Amino acid sequence: MDSFSTLIRTASHEQHMEAETSTFMTDLLGGRLGVDAYARYTEQLWFVYEALESRAQDLASDRVAGPFVRPELFRLGALERDLEHLRGPDWRSTLTALPATRVYADRVAAVARAWPAGYVAHHYTRYLGDLSGGQIIRDKAERTWGFAKKGDGVRFYVFEGITNPAAFKREYRALLDGLAVDDPEKQRVVAECKRAFSLNSDVFRALGEEFPLSA
Repeated sequence: MDSFSTLIRTASHEQHMEAETSTFMTDLLGGRLGVDAYARYTEQLWFVYEALESRAQDLASDRVAGPFVRPELFRLGALERDLEHLRGPDWRSTLTALPATRVYADRVAAVARAWPAGYVAHHYTRYLGDLSGGQIIRDKAERTWGFAKKGDGVRFYVFEGITNPAAFKREYRALLDGLAVDDPEKQRVVAECKRAFSLNSDVFRALGEEFPLSA
């Protein structure tokens, strides 16, 4: 029988690939969009991580979600430094969420308040993705727009508190395998994981509409 971390990865593979291969992300990573599109994407991430991290301390003592609340993963401070670099010191005054981003952030906030196991689903899709595929985005951004290596503009993707990402991901998967819920609840977590990827894809779709490539 597959471990839960394997189950959650394979069950959400289709939604994961859809998000990863979105037109917007493909164009962004292909260097076909300007730095403004990258900055707009970074703004949308702020809303999702604000929802994910604003209640993290409340969940730190929770039996189910608590083991996943790891300060070395927190991204909000790094995002804010990136936004200051990308948008200037008044970045908060122009910060706006796309409707799809608002739906995504509201869902994260709702599960953070009321459903710890659901919070884990969003935690997994975001942070493990940032540790893995996020490094490709960082490398492309540094080369495309000339950001300093692991510096302002790409700090979101730099996990200074995690010296061995491969070991950390193994440890994280072990936490998933030991998730303190029964099988029906695990199925709900898998469904929420799929939903998280779909919500992410909706944001990419909206960004693609805002930054269409000229024909």
